Amino acid sequence: MNKKKENKRNIIRGNAYVKATYNNTIVTLTDEKGNVLSWSSAGKMTFKGPKKATPYAAGIVTKDAVEKVKDYGLREVNVFVKGVGGGREAAVRALYANGLNILSIKDVTPAPHNGCRPPGIRRV
Repeated sequence: MNKKKENKRNIIRGNAYVKATYNNTIVTLTDEKGNVLSWSSAGKMTFKGPKKATPYAAGIVTKDAVEKVKDYGLREVNVFVKGVGGGREAAVRALYANGLNILSIKDVTPAPHNGCRPPGIRRV
């Protein structure tokens, strides 16, 4: 009868990283040091193809990630948003709707200083 010891630490403040691309949305919740507490993505939540990049999928993904950290007692997050996909705003709204207090929102989308040449425009 080995009972697994509950060793959940109490974390009040953390970070939420939202990566919203044209193909998928990934939400990661960490503590202040950057240790991952939970993560979720649209592909993991059984969305397939173009449905992964929808705002609805982003809301479901965020809800799943927040449910996993309820045991830690996470209440406040700084949000870092990366990418230009459709799930950007929906994920931030879902964080607030699922009971997390948002301290700040920062856009960390990488922008080139005219580095590599982008791929050519797709012609179908």
